[in-house]
Amino acid sequence: EIKVLCNRVLEEKFNPVEAVQNGLIKGIEELGRLWTEGEMFLPDVMMGADALKLALEILGPELAKAEAAGIKREVKGKIVIGTVKGDIHDIGKNIVSAMMTAAGYEVYDLGINQEVAAFAEKAEEVGADIIALSALLTTTMPEQKKMVEYLKEKGLRDKYKVIIGGGPTTQDWADEIGADGWSETAGGAIALCDKLIA
Repeated sequence: EIKVLCNRVLEEKFNPVEAVQNGLIKGIEELGRLWTEGEMFLPDVMMGADALKLALEILGPELAKAEAAGIKREVKGKIVIGTVKGDIHDIGKNIVSAMMTAAGYEVYDLGINQEVAAFAEKAEEVGADIIALSALLTTTMPEQKKMVEYLKEKGLRDKYKVIIGGGPTTQDWADEIGADGWSETAGGAIALCDKLIA
């Protein structure tokens, strides 16, 4: 259904920026609200996140053309997000990524099992404000610490805010490794980003 709607946007020459802001993003925001209030469940949110991702892939080329023509959506900041090396879990990360996009951030999702260098390289390439790392295993949490250390080694630590999340992570862990923040929920991650970028 999302493919049909996106193709209609293209065929009928709707403004793709408006389609994203007033259609996709409003929809994801509403889904997030319903999820927070317990009226929607994880499978619903996952479907919404997948639909958003697919829609952005379809509309991506038109969005790029619109931006080249000077029609831009408001962007709060740029975030590089991914799951750390050794970890192949991505459900939570995908939800957070979709919610960040809906909240007005430009999100670069690296996927799963990513080396710390890949996060830093992408952040440098796109001029990111925030690097967000997900770890769903206690055995992969040290990669989050490694990210902070890597940025220090490269003289980049002051350039980026580093936030972490994932099942076994805590605020204490974030404090211990010198991250700029931690969140337990997608909504909390958005609030954290807003606070760090303000």
